[in-house]
This record gives sequence, C-alpha cells and structure tokens, in this order.
Amino acid sequence: MTDDEKIDEALSRGVENVFPNVEFVKSLLKKGKQFTIYLGIDPTGPNIHLGHVIPIRKLAQFQKLGHRIIFLIGDFTATIGDPTDKTAARKQLTHAEVLDNCKKYKEQAGHFIDFTGANKVEIRFNSKWLAKLSFEDVVKLASHTTVDQMLKRDMFEKRMSEGKPVYLHEFLYPLMQGYDSVAMDVDGEIGGNDQTFNMLAGRDLAKSMSGKDKFVVTTKLLVDQDGKKMGKTEGNMVSLDQTPSDMFGKVMSWPDELIPTGFELLTDVSMDEVKTLGRGLREGSNARDAKAKLAEEIVASIYGKGKAGEAREQFFSTFKEGAIPEDATKATIKKGDKLVDVLLREKIVSSKGDFRRLIEGNAISYVGGESISDADYKIEHPGTIRVGKKRFITISVV
Repeated sequence: MTDDEKIDEALSRGVENVFPNVEFVKSLLKKGKQFTIYLGIDPTGPNIHLGHVIPIRKLAQFQKLGHRIIFLIGDFTATIGDPTDKTAARKQLTHAEVLDNCKKYKEQAGHFIDFTGANKVEIRFNSKWLAKLSFEDVVKLASHTTVDQMLKRDMFEKRMSEGKPVYLHEFLYPLMQGYDSVAMDVDGEIGGNDQTFNMLAGRDLAKSMSGKDKFVVTTKLLVDQDGKKMGKTEGNMVSLDQTPSDMFGKVMSWPDELIPTGFELLTDVSMDEVKTLGRGLREGSNARDAKAKLAEEIVASIYGKGKAGEAREQFFSTFKEGAIPEDATKATIKKGDKLVDVLLREKIVSSKGDFRRLIEGNAISYVGGESISDADYKIEHPGTIRVGKKRFITISVV
C-alpha cells in the first residue's frame, strides 16, 4: 500500500467525521511534512477497553505514516469529569485515584502504538499545564466560549428539560480539554465521535489563541444493540485486562449486527473482505463462524495468535462436550437486573450468602466466556451462566 493509499485509509476506515473536511486534511498529509497528532484519555477506570482501542488504532496508523504522536493522559481533566453523554454529573475523582487508574495504560496501549524506537509515542499528562492555570487564566480562557454554545450540547439540553442540574464545572471541561491542544501546540487530534464537541472546542481555541487550523478526526463508536456506547458506564465493555478466554467469550456474546462494525474498527482485515463478510451475513451466512473469527482477531491483537487459538478451542470445546444440559433453567430478565436477584428468584442459589461464597470462589461464569467476580453484577447481555459445577441458567434479555 502506498503512502497516499495509507492516508486515504486513515481518513476513511472507521472514521465518522473529519474537520474542517477530508480534502483539507488529505492535502496537508500528502505534503510529506511531519505533524503532531494526539489522543487524550481520561483515566476514570483502571483499564483501557475496546472503546479506547478504536482511536488508539487510528493513532497507530498516523504513527506508521511518520507523524509525531502524543498519548495524553488526562490526569487533570479526569478529576473534573467529562459530561459527554452523561445524564448526571460524574463522580469527581481525586488526583491520587486518577494516577492509580492509569498505571497499566502505557502497557495496554503498547499493544497498538509504539513507545520505543526513533519515532516513539510520547506520553504526557495534562496536569502539567492545567494545574498551573491561575483563576485569571481560567477567566481569560472562558472568554473564548459563549454560554449559548455550551447550552446547545445535547446532554445539557436533555438534563435541563428533565429538571436535572447542570453544574458550572461541567462547562469548564471542554475548555480544559480544548486548552490541551494549545498547550501542546498540536496539528491534529483523534478521538471517538462522542468527543466531537470537546475536540472542536480545542480547534476553536487553537485558532483564536495560536492561529493554528487544527484538524480533528472522529472515529465511529462501538455500540450495543440499544445504540449505547460499549464502555464502563454501560457495563458491557471488553477491557484489556481480561483473560483471552473471557475476552473471546464476551465478543461471542455480541449481537450479530455488530460483526461487520467490529471487523472495521478493531481488526486489520481488509475493508473489501469486511464488505464481503457483511454482504454474506445479510444473505444468511453463518454468523457464529464470522463472530468467532472476529473474536480471534481481537484476542490475537492483544495476546498473540497462539493464545487466541487456544481461547477459540476452549470456547467451542465447552459446547461440543455438552456442557450445557438440556434441562438448564431458562429465564427472561430486564437488562440491568442483578444476577443475585435472578439466581435467588429462579432458586439457583439458596441465599445471598450462598451466592457470595460462589463469587468469592470464582465459581460463577458465562459458559465459554467471562467469569463473574462482582457480587453486585448486573446482567447486560444474554448467555448461559454456570453456577458452581452443575447449575446452569440460560438468560434472555429484554
């Protein structure tokens, strides 16, 4: 693939929008100059998940094209809390909690971007400049954005129409994220489509404060069958600390409709093959086989082909051995129901104490998939759950 073809793919595969437009950015990149491009992640949880991996993989494409890449840890912005897509204000974290959360980020992101070599990715922390701003600096920064601009954000409009509070510190978040672009003097930013408002705030600030026409590339989101982003908040994420078997099983629980999107966003399978696969699924080809290939590709990108093959073999051997009895209990539940309540109602466990002992003994898991270690686990997707050695319940979610 030529550099021009790589640029075309970087600006199209898995991309939702390019600002100011594709033609402008393509012409910049084809000049052969090295540009500084960054991705910022707020460490609100202890692990990177597949939702993060999508823009990280996009970042990797630009690194391979020779551009200077910054992987920004939002250790200051995470203490404020990004209001994006939130129906209520985020719980504010301490700086110590944030730093503890990001301990594994470099190692996990390193599966996709290169932190070594001549053009290594640079890690930065936005507390280095945001924590030094005086109140006067913040007031001057706020003068670049109007209240009307902020109030037009969908989540703020929705909250106010429902009589829910919008806090003043939430207005400051996009200014803080936007100032990152100015402080690092970047040429471009990459992020999920849900970050469009914040990234464009950075574009506006860069233009008004530094005279730079920063470009923005937004990536498509990995969403579930209800259109909700797959991440920490929805409880349906696949995090990079999961075992190969748990990761494989979680992907196998995804709805069939997510298969082509998963290939586009999370694998290196060619787009021609992805389109052929999608056409085949619409015409009735075997979705299970396609999903297994997707799961294996995703696991291999983190653990290697050997571990991915073992996870696939383990998953299917579980079913071939007849691990799920025909008389397994079947239950239809509402998404978000607590597992303990379902198991008590269906008489799978005798008491909360019985349930707790099973959890502590790692004796509850999805068949062929993730183990369950949270006593307050909420069921977000269908599947068969093994409780102990001989108890099974097949869950349908409505």
